[in-house]
Amino acid sequence: MSSIAFGHTDHLSPHANTRPVRHLRAVPDARTASHLRLTRRGKAVVLSAAVAAVAMAVVMFGSSSVAGDAAGPAPETTTVRVLPGHTLWEIAAEANPNGDIRQTVDQIVRLNSLPNASALQMGSEIAVPVYQ
Repeated sequence: MSSIAFGHTDHLSPHANTRPVRHLRAVPDARTASHLRLTRRGKAVVLSAAVAAVAMAVVMFGSSSVAGDAAGPAPETTTVRVLPGHTLWEIAAEANPNGDIRQTVDQIVRLNSLPNASALQMGSEIAVPVYQ
């Protein structure tokens, strides 16, 4: 077995070298380090996290409406029975002859919770706003 001696020959005595021992470790070179690469699953996770963050922001900071405790005044209405051949347009024109018929039709549809203007059924009674 062979050995190599460096520096002084005092290293042969057990108490001669009292300096702490340094251990070397490899440090990666920053110039040759590879960039982070995401797998397909990793990309899906990052995308879903971004979508969740945007959705949360929309819910938290989006516009909202608040219902108050006090009720507003109910509009004055009258009840009209739908006869054969009647259309919502004709009923609105009779109820508000000097106003905008389209707005009157929209008000009647909202007031009666109709899905659309053609949802009238013969013989039904609907509420119609009273105009002056």
